[in-house]
Amino acid sequence: MSRFDAIRPFYDTEVNDAILSSINHPMMKALMNFSFPEMDDEVWKEQLRKTHSIRDFQCNFIYKSVQKVLEKTSDGLTTSGFEKLEKHTSYLFISNHRDILLDTTLLNAGLFENGLIMTASAIGDNLVKKSFIKVLAKLNRNFLVQRGLTPREMLQSSKLLSEYIGQLLLHENRSVWIAQREGRTKDGNDATNPGVLKMLGMGSDEQNLMDYFKKIKIVPVSISYEYDPTDALKMPQLLAEANQETYIKEKNEDFVNLMSGVMGQKKRIHIHIGDFLDEKLDAIKTEYDNSNKQIQALAQVIDDSVLSNYKLWPTNYIAFDILNNTSSHSHLYTENEKSLFERRLEMRIDQNNPVALLGFLAMYANPVVNKLKYENAF
Repeated sequence: MSRFDAIRPFYDTEVNDAILSSINHPMMKALMNFSFPEMDDEVWKEQLRKTHSIRDFQCNFIYKSVQKVLEKTSDGLTTSGFEKLEKHTSYLFISNHRDILLDTTLLNAGLFENGLIMTASAIGDNLVKKSFIKVLAKLNRNFLVQRGLTPREMLQSSKLLSEYIGQLLLHENRSVWIAQREGRTKDGNDATNPGVLKMLGMGSDEQNLMDYFKKIKIVPVSISYEYDPTDALKMPQLLAEANQETYIKEKNEDFVNLMSGVMGQKKRIHIHIGDFLDEKLDAIKTEYDNSNKQIQALAQVIDDSVLSNYKLWPTNYIAFDILNNTSSHSHLYTENEKSLFERRLEMRIDQNNPVALLGFLAMYANPVVNKLKYENAF
């Protein structure tokens, strides 16, 4: 048994058996009927039976599902920066995290369309408790990040995860996607957790961590949605935190969030691929001789890229103006866009709860606050 078996996706030799075991599952039927509405069930089943690799499954089925999601729940996906990436080269994409499934799936759609290596992607094992979702995740080249561990187990799990990510990048020439922090950003403040970088560095065989990070080719990614389809669903946790209470998830909460993110309305979406960090990594290595300080500096470099390249939408400017009782950004949105946003606010948030109201507005406004810091710094 490989030491990575507990967390890895399927090998291609396992793909067909996994598909056959799930081909009659109601959720597979729902996925395929959504993706191929004109096709008889027996036709897609026959195509699935002939599928023997993750790439074939992703390109022939999941990519079509993504196109359908974009068609039905968005006003389109735009991208920038993909031209900087080289074909046949693996990268470690570190991204801000807004949606459980779509962040990485949309990135992979962009990589596929540009003829680039698609990613193996990290997903919390708390999100794949339903057996079909776990099979689907492993068919889509997701690897598991184990949650809810003791400190000792966490250390062992982090080392295993780091070694696996290094194995993918350096020995299998497979790109990897990982979020800059555990869990989705709830308040619109995207920030890299240095703990994620420390975990990645555990697999290093270099004397200096910055040399290892150069070797695995870290590329920051900024993803933004005009409307967050799970915005209201994030409120209970923000309210609990505001009241200094421990937030306890509902039984099916992760699954509801997952499905709401996919099927909820998003309007426009943008993904930006940041610049390579080679020169910044060299500068960090020269400036700091302490690995903790190097990690902190690298986290800041990634944040600088994610935040400065984050695409702002009218919803962000509207929320900023409402929150600050100003019209300073009114030239960046129309009255109709403002009315639609205010209507969404009325429908989704209890107007008599100031914490919920402020939390909802801040979720959309904070990216503007963060962007202004960069614009004012130069």
